[in-house]
Amino acid sequence: MKYRKLGDSDLTVSEIAFGSWLTTAGGVEKDRAIACVDRALALGITLIDTANIYGRGVAETVLGEALAGRPRDSYVLATKLFFPMTETDRGLSAGQIAKQIDASLQRLRVEYVDLYQCHRYDPDTPLDETMQALTKAVQDGKTRYIGFSEWPVDKIEAALAMTGVTKFVSSQPQYSLLHRAPEAAVIPLCARHDISQIVWSPLAQGVRTGKYAPGAKLPADSRASSDQMGGAFHRDWLKRELLEAVQGLKPLAAQAGLTLAQFALAWVLREPNVAAAIIGASRPEQIDENVLASGAVVPAELFAEAERIIGA
Repeated sequence: MKYRKLGDSDLTVSEIAFGSWLTTAGGVEKDRAIACVDRALALGITLIDTANIYGRGVAETVLGEALAGRPRDSYVLATKLFFPMTETDRGLSAGQIAKQIDASLQRLRVEYVDLYQCHRYDPDTPLDETMQALTKAVQDGKTRYIGFSEWPVDKIEAALAMTGVTKFVSSQPQYSLLHRAPEAAVIPLCARHDISQIVWSPLAQGVRTGKYAPGAKLPADSRASSDQMGGAFHRDWLKRELLEAVQGLKPLAAQAGLTLAQFALAWVLREPNVAAAIIGASRPEQIDENVLASGAVVPAELFAEAERIIGA
């Protein structure tokens, strides 16, 4: 496992991060979810990403159990807030930040998180109120650093222009060969301000692994066919022409000595501003495969050809 510095912080994180949305939030049984966490840590993954909304606290609770007894400095723990936890508890107001971080810490069984992230931008709360509340959370020792996920560029710029508040060190966008939107503005802006990307869905919800064959029935154990997890699936990525293009990447991956999943992760990690790519896993063996993407050296021409095939 290779490691990268996270923005303007003293945190060093594994290039592959373990995401808890599909695993510890109820997508698989608890024993297997904990086994996945154990395998991730054993293989050198140090960055664990979660959120209060994942299973409305379930993911954090299971992670708290999985991490119990481990040295606190042996992993980097990140969680998020914004989405509704109840009919009235939502958003990024000062009251919600104070309430939700305490609840997350209790579920996670820790005294602090390393990174507290705004899961989305809250248009109903003044930005200054949000930033002051996040700053207080840092000052109170409840989080070491702060980040954001999927914020509009102008709001990122406005937060960075503020004085007397804690600065962001991380951004969490969706980023993959099938979704390159962050390259237009978010990544350049963050690079200028020493903010790193911790990207979600680097495998495009599993499409980039090649598991969805053109014209074939959806695999029974896949996210796209799951009643619990399939609701958020990007159905446009199941179009025959795209799935055929993904299959066309197999020879390129083979030339690099990688599986399709490893090739996809290596493509994301080619970007210097990316500190880590978040993976989800329903089985420990999937983690075994994915971690081998860390440190992979792939000729630039193979990535260029992959972009041509996908039309990205």
